[in-house]
Amino acid sequence: MKYINSKQKRNILSMAVILNKRKIFNDPVYGFVPIEYDVIFNLIEHPYFQRLRRIKQLGLTNLVYPGALHTRFHHAMGAMHLMREAIEEIRSKGHVITEDEAKAVTIAILLHDIGHGPFSHALEHSIVNNVTHEDISELFMSKLNDEFNGELSLAIQIFKNKYPKKFLHQLVSSQLDMDRLDYLKRDSFFTGVSEGVVSSDRIIKMLNVVNDHLAVEAKGIYSIEKFIIARRLMYWQVYLHKTVLSAENLLVNILKRAKELAVKKVDLFCTPALKTFLYNQYSAKDFKSKPELLNIFADLDDNDIMASIKVWAKNSDKVLSMLCSNLVNRKLFKVEMQSAPFKASKINKIKTEIKKRFNLTDKEVNYFVFAGTVANDAYRSDKIGIDILFRDGSTVDITKASDQLNIDVLAKTVKKYYLCFPKSIVS
Repeated sequence: MKYINSKQKRNILSMAVILNKRKIFNDPVYGFVPIEYDVIFNLIEHPYFQRLRRIKQLGLTNLVYPGALHTRFHHAMGAMHLMREAIEEIRSKGHVITEDEAKAVTIAILLHDIGHGPFSHALEHSIVNNVTHEDISELFMSKLNDEFNGELSLAIQIFKNKYPKKFLHQLVSSQLDMDRLDYLKRDSFFTGVSEGVVSSDRIIKMLNVVNDHLAVEAKGIYSIEKFIIARRLMYWQVYLHKTVLSAENLLVNILKRAKELAVKKVDLFCTPALKTFLYNQYSAKDFKSKPELLNIFADLDDNDIMASIKVWAKNSDKVLSMLCSNLVNRKLFKVEMQSAPFKASKINKIKTEIKKRFNLTDKEVNYFVFAGTVANDAYRSDKIGIDILFRDGSTVDITKASDQLNIDVLAKTVKKYYLCFPKSIVS
């Protein structure tokens, strides 16, 4: 038997680690996606990131589009792949992105959604007090930075837009970032809504940098026009689909009712992580002063919520059980949408009928009859816009450069009003 000295053993182990980390992810949208950096592999393997496998990208949208079961994990990996392509394209045009910057901006896009709670935004409105997923993302990144001995410091600077090269932050968060390019294409793929298909390859090939800002070469203007139109269509057909709104509002009302009962010390079935947030009032300030909350939050995913809702469907509280039973069995509220606010007389008439039918109090009926607004802003001209780069070096905002009259129209926010109530009621 040949003797292996300690140096040879270290080399063999080192090679094994490298081989172990040069993984390839088989993505249904893009095909094979390589993992370029060891730190990226380690971050993906971390429990904080693995949790994203258990959080659906589109919440309850699968109740409308049955294929919409993809996760935040899928999306983060896809956005990471697009970032890698964007870096290569910008470098090929003579702009300097150092290896450290490339690694950092890749980490930033990989972790950009790590703070999302179960069913995306539902927790922000009910279980915790105005703690956004962006707040949680920053806390997770800070904690990971400590665990990784400061290796995420540059990524955090880029994520917070505190790094001198501003175009790197734009690749992570802007009106034309890798986040939007991936979720439009991915959500279109899994819902089957073809209107959301965008040419991410074409757009990335047309990317350039002018005066530290991202720009799109004029040859790509039609791809940008389609990108903006696709966003508008996907919002109305998927993200703000009236049945999706019905399901999401039902979920929010379930959690609000559960929270109301928890405040009254009613004993509800909960997973340990959900119980912590349901029976306590925590704000963003608490997350900073009580570091243990972050780890408890990291234990929350879609499974905690749905397991509890299934049990609550048989709870003795009439309101909670009715709401949960409706969601479990897809008995969703009817939704009416219009461009003007609903008349108070109409809302009160429906509330009166619901109160009588289900023997509800004035307060309880608000869980079953409620109104709200949604806004669709495919392109915000009041923010840092999408610049079109012409051959003479000049740049012009897409709304002025486009020869499509509807692009300027799409830059205007469209607001709609909705009213939800049980389908058994004739409005």
